[in-house]
Amino acid sequence: MATKVSIYREKIRKALMAEFGLKNVMEVPVLEKICINAGIGDASSDAKLIETAAKEIQAITGQKPVLTRAKKAIATFKVRGGQPIGVKVTLRGEKMWNFVENLVNVALPRVRDFKGLPYNSFDNQGNYTLGIKEQIIFTEINFDEVKRVRGFNVTFVMSTNNKDYARSLLKAIGLPIVNK
Repeated sequence: MATKVSIYREKIRKALMAEFGLKNVMEVPVLEKICINAGIGDASSDAKLIETAAKEIQAITGQKPVLTRAKKAIATFKVRGGQPIGVKVTLRGEKMWNFVENLVNVALPRVRDFKGLPYNSFDNQGNYTLGIKEQIIFTEINFDEVKRVRGFNVTFVMSTNNKDYARSLLKAIGLPIVNK
């Protein structure tokens, strides 16, 4: 069975070179990493929420997340400086491709009323950010153990600043981006 990395190198890269008329292989956009961030707003009142969110993100990604801490105190939100307020994971290499395959083939089809991913979620650097509203769309999460449904952000970081190149790369990988 071919891995996503070999499929990218053998098929997708050649197709993108032909589509955009690129002469050099180094000009072809590459998926460098995937960053997953989950902010836990209720963490100031209950510290166990951070632990459960970290376990869930670890189950989804296969990698232990890093705690993100508040940079300074904000009295309005009852947050102290240095207090844990979220978790993040950066995936590269084989784990990144496994996550993409799981997201495209298993998780996104389980989303209710799914009509595709938004067309214009690119930033100026060519990165694509997608918000997932419920962590329970992933099969690694046991629905019976979930106390609170949480969402998180997934950012696909690419080696190009051109949004068209990045969009074509993500479509070739298999993300169902819908033209609107």
